Amino acid sequence: MVAAGLPDTVASAADLPQRITIWEVGPRDGLQNEKSVVDLAVKLEFIDRLADAGLRVIEATSFVHPKWVPQLADAAELVDGLSRRDGVSYPVLVPNERGLDRALEAGMDHIAVFASATETFANRNLNRTLDSQFEMFEPVVTRARAEGLRVRGYLSMCYGDPWEGPVPAEQVIAVGRRLLDLGCSQLSLGDTIGVATPGQVEALIAGFGDPAVLAVHFHDTYGQALSNTMAALRCGVSTVDSSAGGLGGCPYAESATGNLATEDLVWMLDGLGLDHGVNLDKLAGTSAWMAAQLGRPSPSRVVQALRG
Repeated sequence: MVAAGLPDTVASAADLPQRITIWEVGPRDGLQNEKSVVDLAVKLEFIDRLADAGLRVIEATSFVHPKWVPQLADAAELVDGLSRRDGVSYPVLVPNERGLDRALEAGMDHIAVFASATETFANRNLNRTLDSQFEMFEPVVTRARAEGLRVRGYLSMCYGDPWEGPVPAEQVIAVGRRLLDLGCSQLSLGDTIGVATPGQVEALIAGFGDPAVLAVHFHDTYGQALSNTMAALRCGVSTVDSSAGGLGGCPYAESATGNLATEDLVWMLDGLGLDHGVNLDKLAGTSAWMAAQLGRPSPSRVVQALRG
């Protein structure tokens, strides 16, 4: 006997985006919060293993001042040492015009800027007000686009802020639209402290109106990252940020825990029959290897299940 709800489930799965882009943030967002500096050779092998597993967007590093993120002080050496593969993009985060200069000098063709949806986090993370942060982004985005670079905008604290509490959706939408109007071709909505729920995700995406320009970036503090991702897929979003092995956090928000694990995402996408191009076994092996380099087990449930 076929369960009464099965036809509706199948129909809704067919309505999901059939090709999902996984934006791998492990080498940058995943490692930036590690207290012990990871050797450059390990970082380069990590990136190469991720590419070998089929990931086609791998955020490599950030051209941030080493004083603020010591883990990424080797950014120039890392991009110089990349074994760049055809069909793989290696975007880098740039905080300001000096970061853009360094990215251009390194021959990068894809960058990201990082903005805040709240006043307090803008002040603590960027030393700017919510409004004045755009004075920093505008020349970066304008110059990057003039140089032919693709530009992504990250927007943090989209659902909750550890100092301000719940963040109004209209505030997030207003800030996000300013980033898109500046020239960002994609906007990644970040649940920086992992407090979002599926209903909030659906409401925020609906408020933007065009899911094609959006990506989602979930942290798994309350175990909702996969549920929130599914909600975003149902809204038409087809780019999902994740971190191999669930690595990550945020150096400026202590309550932020690890990112959505790429393996957990891939397992769900496989179950839905959606195309993503990643070999799960190779990916899990890579994350198990990286966990060994860091001296602790991977928090990814799928890595634990497949690799013990």
